[in-house]
Amino acid sequence: MPIVVPDFTGNLSLRDPPLRLHPAPTHRLRRTTAAILGAVMLTTAITAPAHAEDIDTLIATMEEVSHEATATSEEVKQLQTEIEDGYGRIDGLRADAEAAQQRAQAARSAEQDHQQEVDGLAGAKYRGLMIDPVTNAIAAATPQNAIDRAAYLATLTRNTERAVEKLSDATAEAGRSHTDAARMLAEAAFQQSQLENRHRELAEEQQSLEVRIREIEERVSALDAEARAAWENKNNPLEPIMSGADSGAVPAALGKLGSPYGWGAAGPDQFDCSGLMLWAYQQQGKTIPRTSQAQLAGGTQVSRADLQPGDIVGYYPGVTHVGMYIGNGQLVHASDYGIPVQVVSVDSMPWAGAVRY
Repeated sequence: MPIVVPDFTGNLSLRDPPLRLHPAPTHRLRRTTAAILGAVMLTTAITAPAHAEDIDTLIATMEEVSHEATATSEEVKQLQTEIEDGYGRIDGLRADAEAAQQRAQAARSAEQDHQQEVDGLAGAKYRGLMIDPVTNAIAAATPQNAIDRAAYLATLTRNTERAVEKLSDATAEAGRSHTDAARMLAEAAFQQSQLENRHRELAEEQQSLEVRIREIEERVSALDAEARAAWENKNNPLEPIMSGADSGAVPAALGKLGSPYGWGAAGPDQFDCSGLMLWAYQQQGKTIPRTSQAQLAGGTQVSRADLQPGDIVGYYPGVTHVGMYIGNGQLVHASDYGIPVQVVSVDSMPWAGAVRY
C-alpha cells in the first residue's frame, strides 16, 4: 500500500522569506529509474502460474525481488523518520531563537535603564560634587560635614562603578542573545533546505517501492495452489514450542500468528517485519525504533549463544529483515507479502546480529 509522506509546512525563520531549494541529487534518481525499468521487465516476464518443474526457480526469483522491495521499504521508513525528527529539531531551533530574541530585548531594555543611571551619576559628579579630599576638607563648615561629604562621594563612586558594570553586562548579554538567535535561525533554514531534498529522495524511493510492491503482489496472485504453498512455506514454518513465559513481547507477537503481511504496516491487523516488533513491544509499554536497521542498532548487542526470548534478530546484509526470538531455537516474524506471520527456525535466514531491549 502507498506510504503517505507527511506534509510539513511553515516559515523558515521568524521573519525570513521561504528558502530557495537546491536541486535534488541525480544519482538516486538514476538508480530509481533503473530499478523501475528492471522491475517492469521482470513483471512482464512472468504472467502465468508456475509449473511444478520451475517452482523452485520462481520462488528464488520472487524472494530476490521481495528482498529488494523490503530493503526499499525499510529505507523509505527510515527517510520518513529522519524527516519527522528533522522537523522536530527545526521547531526546537525556532523556539530557542524566539527565546533568544526575547532575552535580547530584555537585555536591551536593561541596558537603557543602566545607561540612564550611569548618565545621572555622571551628571552628579560633574556638577561639582566630585572634588579631591583636600579641597573637600578645607571647604567643609565642620569636621562632621567633611566626613559626611567624603562618605557621600565614596558612595557615589561605588554606585557609579556598579552601574557601569551592570551596563556592560547588559550590553554583552544583548549581543550574545542576538548572535544566538541569528545562529539558530540560520541553522533552522539550512536544515529546512536539507529536509526538502530528503522529501524528494523519499518521493523517488516511494515510486520505486510501489513498482516493486505491485510486482510482488501480481506474482503472488498468479501462483497456482502448489506454487502458493511453496511460497508460504519457503522458510519451513514450525509449530511454536511454548517456553512458559506469560509476559513480555513474545506472547504479544505470537498472538498475531496468521496475520497477513502488509507493506509498512505496524498492526494491529497487518504487519511488516519491523512493524511486528514495534507493535509487540508497544503492548508492553516499550518504544523501540521503527525500522529493521534502527532496531538492530538500538538495544544491547547479544550473541547467538546468549539469545533470550524477546530478543530481536536481524537478517541479511544491511539488516533488511528482523524477527523475534521466542526460545527453543525459534523465531516469530512477518516475512513477505502473501505469507502470514509464522514461526521458523532462528537459523533459517542469513544472520546479521541480535539485540535486547
